[in-house]
Amino acid sequence: MLNISHNRLNQKVDITGYKAGLKVFHKRHYKHFNRFLAAFSFIVLIILFLPWTQNISGDGFLTTLKPDQRPQTIQSPIPGRIEKWYVREGDFVKAGDTILHISEVKSEYFDPNLVARTGQQIKAKEMAVTSYQEKVKALGTQIQAVSKERGLKLEQARNKLVQSRLKVQSDSIDLEAAKTNILIAQRQFDRTTTLEKEGLKAVTDVEEKRLKLQETQAKLISQENKLLTSKNEVINAQVEITRIEAEYADKIAKARSDRFTAQSNQFDSEAQVTKLENEYTNYEMRNNLMYIRAPQNGFINKALQSGIGETFKEGDRLVGIMPSDYEMAVETFVEPIDLPLIHLGEKIRIQFDGWPAIIFSGWPNVSFGTFGGKVVAIETFISDNGKYRILVAPDKDEAPWPKDLRVGSGAFTMALLEDVPIWFELWRQINGFPPNYYQPVNGKSDVAKK
Repeated sequence: MLNISHNRLNQKVDITGYKAGLKVFHKRHYKHFNRFLAAFSFIVLIILFLPWTQNISGDGFLTTLKPDQRPQTIQSPIPGRIEKWYVREGDFVKAGDTILHISEVKSEYFDPNLVARTGQQIKAKEMAVTSYQEKVKALGTQIQAVSKERGLKLEQARNKLVQSRLKVQSDSIDLEAAKTNILIAQRQFDRTTTLEKEGLKAVTDVEEKRLKLQETQAKLISQENKLLTSKNEVINAQVEITRIEAEYADKIAKARSDRFTAQSNQFDSEAQVTKLENEYTNYEMRNNLMYIRAPQNGFINKALQSGIGETFKEGDRLVGIMPSDYEMAVETFVEPIDLPLIHLGEKIRIQFDGWPAIIFSGWPNVSFGTFGGKVVAIETFISDNGKYRILVAPDKDEAPWPKDLRVGSGAFTMALLEDVPIWFELWRQINGFPPNYYQPVNGKSDVAKK
């Protein structure tokens, strides 16, 4: 056996002389064995040409078809402290049912009459707005009255100016008349003086003419003074018009400034009223947030914050809820190399955890315990596990899925592709090639495979 000894028995002993040797080395044994090999080879050859359905398998889990039907957690938008629970884990709640009551933890909201007092502040500010509105109206009336008074004063001053100018004209005429009178009186005096020297007039006549000349000169000087006085009255009338315009412009500007100030205070009060109304609404909404309510019909899964008096921050998860009305779907994952083979409407076979199944991946028609589905969504970005997520909904053309399925349980999926011979599938698997690529019509999977 190990060829340790140099004495070789197979050369010295003939085992065909024994009965056992005759049975083993009989020629009929080779004949039956050769027939068996031929039959086996023929069967294998036939099997190699049998059809085989290519498929892509993946592991996934049960989920819901719509995002709003999936398990969710209820958060509080404000920080608070738990005061009372109204439900237990496993209870069924309807949309709007109270789940728990919380209280405030911030000092600025401790006042229980905060909403009422904010309403009183709003009323006070609204009264202030009304007061400013009345003040604006009163100042507007005052501006109109001052403007009307200014018009009357200016008209009076302009009339006085016209009178002064007319008086100047009158005094100018009187001055010209006085100048004419003095010329006449001067000629009469000269003529009378000449006649007195010739002896035709008496000295008394000369003295009378001199007296009259002096009176005429006095009147001329008086008339010049009147003219200057009239001109001064014209200037005074013009100055008065300017003064009135400046005085009433200052009064109107001051009244308008007061009105603008009142309007500014009015607008500021209106802004404060709006701000207080916003705070009032926020306080009312915040009071409503003291009661955490169910967003939809469902079952309470788990209380994430427990106990009484426990505090939490805004956005913290308080309790988990599972919607009662939902449409089942399977979330599965495929390799990136197989993603181009998956299209919307692709036929999928699914095996659910807890439901026994006998699966022949190449012959789906003889598989037992699997259920049909269709691809309804394909993720366009790779997941954290290095695969692409596929969402599969029930196939309405096949048997319905079991009613006792629960969201989160596992599932094994197979996407059915082309039918190929077994020898081709073996050759593809040995070489590590992907399944046959094909493009369905209009981007949708063709239900009838080749």
